[in-house]
Amino acid sequence: MSSSGAEPPSTLAMLPIITGLALAFTITAVDPLVLSLNMPRISRALEVPPDAVGFLGGAATLVIAAAVLAVGSLGDAFGLRRTLVVGLVGCTLVNLLSALSPGYPFLLAMRLLDGLALAAVLGVSLALLKSSVPAAQRPKAIGIFMAVETVLCGVTPSVGGWLVDTVGWRWLFLLAPLLALTSLALTLRYVAEPPVLRRRQVDVAGVSLVGLALLTLVYGIAEAENGFSRPGTWVPLTVSAVAGVLFVVREHRTPQPVLDPALFRSAPFTLAALGSLVLNFMVAGFSFALGQFGSVVLTLPQSTIGLLYLPGTLAIAGIVVLAGNLIGRYTPRPVLIAGLLGLVAGALLMAATASPTMPLWVLVLATWTTNLGSLVASAAVAETILSAAPPGKSGAVSSVQPAFGMSGYALGPAVFVLLLNLFFQRQWLDDAQQRGLSAAEAEEAVDATRSAMARSPGTAGYDPNLLRQSGLDLGWDFTDGLRLTMVVVSLLPLALAVAAWLLIPRRTRSGT
Repeated sequence: MSSSGAEPPSTLAMLPIITGLALAFTITAVDPLVLSLNMPRISRALEVPPDAVGFLGGAATLVIAAAVLAVGSLGDAFGLRRTLVVGLVGCTLVNLLSALSPGYPFLLAMRLLDGLALAAVLGVSLALLKSSVPAAQRPKAIGIFMAVETVLCGVTPSVGGWLVDTVGWRWLFLLAPLLALTSLALTLRYVAEPPVLRRRQVDVAGVSLVGLALLTLVYGIAEAENGFSRPGTWVPLTVSAVAGVLFVVREHRTPQPVLDPALFRSAPFTLAALGSLVLNFMVAGFSFALGQFGSVVLTLPQSTIGLLYLPGTLAIAGIVVLAGNLIGRYTPRPVLIAGLLGLVAGALLMAATASPTMPLWVLVLATWTTNLGSLVASAAVAETILSAAPPGKSGAVSSVQPAFGMSGYALGPAVFVLLLNLFFQRQWLDDAQQRGLSAAEAEEAVDATRSAMARSPGTAGYDPNLLRQSGLDLGWDFTDGLRLTMVVVSLLPLALAVAAWLLIPRRTRSGT
C-alpha cells in the first residue's frame, strides 16, 4: 500500500493483484460447480450409493462452511498471504489425488480434504483484496474481481463437460490445479503480506459447534425424503438445532468469538450475510437440478450441459464491473436488491418454461439470468462485509461472507433434492391415479426405471421403452416436480430483496 501522501496505484497497476486473488476465490466456486454438473457420470462410474450422491456433492462445501471462520482468524494471526499459499498448494495436491480415485470412499475422503484446502483459499482471498486495494477503489476492484469469476464460471463448466465426454471424468479434477497454480504464481509475485498486528486464539469450541450444526442439518435434510418421523431424519435435525443454539450462546460469552455477534447489530451487514447464503443456495441448487434435468429428461451430453453457462458470459462480466462502479457511486443497497431479483427471475423463468422438449436457448437464458443475479448480488455483499472489517481483523470479518455462502452452497443441493424428489413423487402418483394404476404398481415402475438407469452407465436419460412399459410419463412428472421446486425456492431471494428494501437505509454509503 502507498503512503498517505503518495498517489494511489491505478486500477490497471492493481490488475495482477486483483486477478491472482480472483482466481483463488473462483476455484472455490468452480470446484463444486463442475462436480455437481457431472455428478451423474461420476456417481455411475464409482457406483456411488444413491442416498450418498447429495452428500458427496456437498462434502467439500460443508467442510468449507465449518472451517472458513477459523481460517479467517488464523489468517489474521499467522499471515493472510501465507494462509492462501498453503490453501492453493493443498487444493492442487488433493485434486490430483482425486483424479486417481479407485472408488467412492476414497473420493469422499478427498472431497473432505479439498474442503479444508478451499477453506484456506476462500477465508483470506477477500481479506487480501481489502488490504491490497485502497478503500476508495475497492468497489471498482470488487467489480473486476467478480468479473474474473464470471468468465471462469462460464467457461469451466463447458470445458469440464468436454473433458468428461472426450477423455473421461478423471480429467475433470485437473481444472482446479490449473487455476490454483496460476493464482499461486500471481500471488507470490504481486501480493504483499499485510502486517500481523496480534496473535488471536481460535475459538475451537465455536468452530466445532458450527461444523456439527451444518453437518447434521445437511444430513437430516438428505434423509428427510424417506420421512420426517424416522430417527435418521429427526435425530440429526435436532442435534443441528441444539448445536446452533449452543453456538450462539458460546459466541456471546467467549472473549474472542469466531463469529462476532456485534457485527449483526447492523442491518446491512446481516442482510449481506444472509444474501451470501441465499445466492449460493440458489446457484448450487440450480446447478444440481440443471445437471439432473439435463441428463435425465433432456438427455443432453455433459459437454452440452456445461455449455449452458458459456453464452453471455462476457456480458455478465461487463455488467458486474458496472455493478462495482454503481456500488462506489451510490451504495450496495440497490445493487444487492437488483441481484436478488435476478435470482428470482431465473428461477421463475425455469418454472414457467421447463418441459421435456424445451428449446435449448430458453435453458441458456434461465442459466444466464441466475448467474447474472448471483454475481451482481455477490459484488454488493462483498463490499458491505469488507467495509465492516477493522484493521487486524480483515480475515475474521471477511470470512463471514464465505461462511454463509458455503453454508448455502452445501444446503442448496440437499434442499433441491428433497423438494425435487417430493414433488416428483407427488407428480408420478397423480399420473398413476389418472391412468388407473395403484401406488404400488407405479412405485415398482419408477424403481425399475431407476434401476435400469443405474445399470446402464451410458444411458443419459430414461429409456423410452421402459417408459412405455411403465405406463407413466416420467419425463413430464420429473419436469413438473422441477417447476414446483423452482417456484418454492424463488421465495427466498424475493423475501430477502423485500427485507433489503425495507431495512437498509437508502442513503447509507459503504464505509471506508
